[in-house]
Amino acid sequence: MVNLGKIMVLLGLVIVGAGLLLTLSDKIPFLGKLPGDISIKKDNFHFYFPLTTSIIISIVLTLILWLISFLNRK
Repeated sequence: MVNLGKIMVLLGLVIVGAGLLLTLSDKIPFLGKLPGDISIKKDNFHFYFPLTTSIIISIVLTLILWLISFLNRK
């Protein structure tokens, strides 16, 4: 049986981590400026899609959540 309390604590930690990442994102110089991030600038138009940054963040979060689930096995 899944313990609802542990899930809520884990979800809270993930939300706090995401909030800290958003708060400190200006201080991380390479975040959002990696090769593979798409940026198109025209006269009155700017399109930005952080493809590589999104992939790296996804991999890091996947590894962290896998590690947490691996450590919670009984």
